[in-house]
Amino acid sequence: MHTPAHFTKPIEVMPLAVHRRLLPDWGTTYGPADAGPHPAVLVLHGSEGGLSGWSHRTAAILAASGFLAYPHAYSKGGNAWNAGSIETIELFRTVEALKSLRSFAACNGRVALYGVSRGAEHALLVASLMAQEQLEGAADAVACLAAPDVVCGAFDARSFRDAGDPGWQAWDPAQRAWAWRGRSDNLMPTTPIAVEDFEGPLFLAAGMKDQTWSPQMTKRLEARRRDHGLGVEAHYYMDEGHVPGSEGENEHHRLLIDFLERTLRD
Repeated sequence: MHTPAHFTKPIEVMPLAVHRRLLPDWGTTYGPADAGPHPAVLVLHGSEGGLSGWSHRTAAILAASGFLAYPHAYSKGGNAWNAGSIETIELFRTVEALKSLRSFAACNGRVALYGVSRGAEHALLVASLMAQEQLEGAADAVACLAAPDVVCGAFDARSFRDAGDPGWQAWDPAQRAWAWRGRSDNLMPTTPIAVEDFEGPLFLAAGMKDQTWSPQMTKRLEARRRDHGLGVEAHYYMDEGHVPGSEGENEHHRLLIDFLERTLRD
């Protein structure tokens, strides 16, 4: 049987721009196709959970912009249909993940923490607690979108209801979201986050129409930094909510990536 010539023409395959690489004992990373090494970002998800895919999406966007990104799943339980819970999460485990990412062959030794919502709270707590104990290997920079300025209560997706739903319940302040070395005494809900203890570069952003975390919390974080004579880069998106829309997200990523370029590149 004769095969038409047009079926035998070699197919030109476009090279991948983003490669997945396994960070041993932790999970997948996303980075540029070349081996690098590249500056890295540890991405911390919010109450949507580690299996929802949103933090992986963010990591892929960062990878396409030249960074090695590791989406760190820290929520308990959950699956593709349920976010799991943020309750007594051991923050020191993130310190260990940060150390592993920094020593990863594809990383150039410089690492930032980036979190959104509960992930932003997580990032600020890890940075401040490491600073308080003067631990080695602190993040070279921290970036946050929609961060609270105080420790918040535990979250369990199984019981979450929208406001107005008959099953809605207020968060129980007795349920603690975080632990540090197995203890949560200093991480009780409403405790101010000591953002002034971390002296490295800090990026803060918030949507002015955020109905989940008030943008005033970000403004208080900014003011606390300035009151202590520390630098802070703060951005407020006038027409955006807790989750920015297309134009707002593009602007946020442009500003975020510019910040990471300036603080992580050699």
